[in-house]
Amino acid sequence: MSNPSGAYGQQYQLSCEDPNAFWLAAGDGIDWVKAPTTALDSSEAPVYRWFPNAELNTCFNAIDRHVLAGRGDQTAIIYDSAMTGTKKFHTYNDLLEKVSLFAGALVNQGVTKGDRVVIYMPMIPEALYAMLACARIGAIHSVVFGGFAANELAVRIDDATPKVIVTSSGGFEPGRHVEYLPIIEKALALSNGSVKSVIVHERAAVPGSVKDFDEKTDVHWLSWKEAVASATPQEPVAVLATDPLYILYTSGTTGKPKGIVRDNGGHAVAMNWSMKSIYNINPGDVMWAASDVGWVVGHSYIVYAPLIAGATTVVYEGKPIGTPDAGAFWRVIEEHKVKVLFTAPTAVRAIRRMDPELELLKNYDVSSLDALFLAGERLDTETYHWADEALHCPVIDNWWQTETGWPIAANPRGIQPLEVKPGSPSVPVPGYRVSVVDSKGQQVKNGKDGNIVIALPMPPGTLAGLWGRPDGYKEAYLSVFNGFYATGDSGRIDDDGYVYVMGRTDDVINVAGHRLSTGQLEEAIAGHEAVAECAVTGVKDELKGQRAVGFITFKHGHEIDEEKLRKEVIAIVRDVVGPVAAFKDVVILQRLPKTRSGKVLRKTMRQIVDGDQYTVPPTIEDPTVLDDLKVALAEQYKPV
Repeated sequence: MSNPSGAYGQQYQLSCEDPNAFWLAAGDGIDWVKAPTTALDSSEAPVYRWFPNAELNTCFNAIDRHVLAGRGDQTAIIYDSAMTGTKKFHTYNDLLEKVSLFAGALVNQGVTKGDRVVIYMPMIPEALYAMLACARIGAIHSVVFGGFAANELAVRIDDATPKVIVTSSGGFEPGRHVEYLPIIEKALALSNGSVKSVIVHERAAVPGSVKDFDEKTDVHWLSWKEAVASATPQEPVAVLATDPLYILYTSGTTGKPKGIVRDNGGHAVAMNWSMKSIYNINPGDVMWAASDVGWVVGHSYIVYAPLIAGATTVVYEGKPIGTPDAGAFWRVIEEHKVKVLFTAPTAVRAIRRMDPELELLKNYDVSSLDALFLAGERLDTETYHWADEALHCPVIDNWWQTETGWPIAANPRGIQPLEVKPGSPSVPVPGYRVSVVDSKGQQVKNGKDGNIVIALPMPPGTLAGLWGRPDGYKEAYLSVFNGFYATGDSGRIDDDGYVYVMGRTDDVINVAGHRLSTGQLEEAIAGHEAVAECAVTGVKDELKGQRAVGFITFKHGHEIDEEKLRKEVIAIVRDVVGPVAAFKDVVILQRLPKTRSGKVLRKTMRQIVDGDQYTVPPTIEDPTVLDDLKVALAEQYKPV
């Protein structure tokens, strides 16, 4: 990117010109057992390591140091369950007691430094205790989203080979509960037998207990209460900065999921630095990442970053709508004086669809909100403007991946708040040298679409490798473009250095030789006042090779003739994108098929439209939506 100016520009330039000095200075924000003397290790390039030979403990940095600094009585975790009506406040002192004791419970089950523990939990504080307890004793946790089916859980068990599974009797969805223990039992039966113990946090409102499952197999099942009753609190264990902290499997919408490995040292430094520099969160501030601990956002900004930074984090068990209504988020912000809310555009669009005029917002005081950060998928400009006008605080898009662990591009609110450009997650974050290249790896001109890549080395906190696949990192990410990490996303950079992410590189439609991004078309469709959400995919066309099909949902309470809507949407695309799009197909749905993390399943939709064989993705939020899609296609879509 061109030379940026101001405080951001200075930091960005330094991070690019002397990453060793930049990140060594950032490392001063961490308490080390053995302080680093250098930041960057290039000895195994193109795979780089951060803070070689340094030692620390991530759990100590997230809990103990705040207690030792005299801030033990500060609230660390606010647990707010809209599903059960429970609200609890846990201080750093509470956290120290509970985590060190559960660490002892893991030790009693034979878990030692380097061993793996799978955590399969709902959004309850115990999920955080389990993660931090692993970090405390140097064990490696792998959190699996509570709700994955047994076979998907088994795949992850066999890859990580854990000694222990930590779980709960279940979680809640609006109007129902989900029992976890039968899923665990089935997953164990399908797996290869590495698991020795299952520790269960029993919830009174969900059926099932360890008594129903223990002694059925060679695996020992015990309750959380039983596990901690005989435990001795554990002190933090020093680990190398380059030792793994956790394994997090990518969503796995296609193929076998990849186990992303995160190290301890680089991760702690990146988390701490990002809280102040990007999100402008200081010790004692309340940050709420409305996500799940099973996803990367949950790892980074529900658990580790807020706690390492000495902030207060909100653990919310509920939905943006339906628990009880589309005012749920505003209630939480008011009650807990949330300074920063971080969620996915899907959540905002769900609220917009149910309460387009924001009548429910009038019931709450959300003046504590300093910024709304959105990530996980592309933020369309209509959603941006709607939220921006409603909340009277900056709405900040930020772009990153499970692999990177923290933002690649964002508006650095703590360094220098920059102009917001709707449609862009703003500028590259210090440490990320982002550029756009063509298919041959040659940099393209500003404003021209291409493959978004990141020059090596990437900053601390990004993936250290793939679990059990020594060469997997290089093969999957570093072999496409020499000297670069391939993000797999397409987009462009404008003359001001702002990044525009238009979609995955395979989300490009080739219409009669003209390449169109799905993001470009979706942006145009979202401009219609009645459209709540939309998705575009390319399908087979005998004449043009491919053509675009748009799938849309209505805003709640909007009454419009469906045929009229189709014509208006087609006209908008023709006007905004041009006749080159040859856009003629609009299918109206009640819901879009999505993963549980809110990503639209465009590939699956394309396969269904084309009549190809497909596998129901294990990450799908609700498989019945695919049946609804088929019905809508039969009624509304006319293949050529």
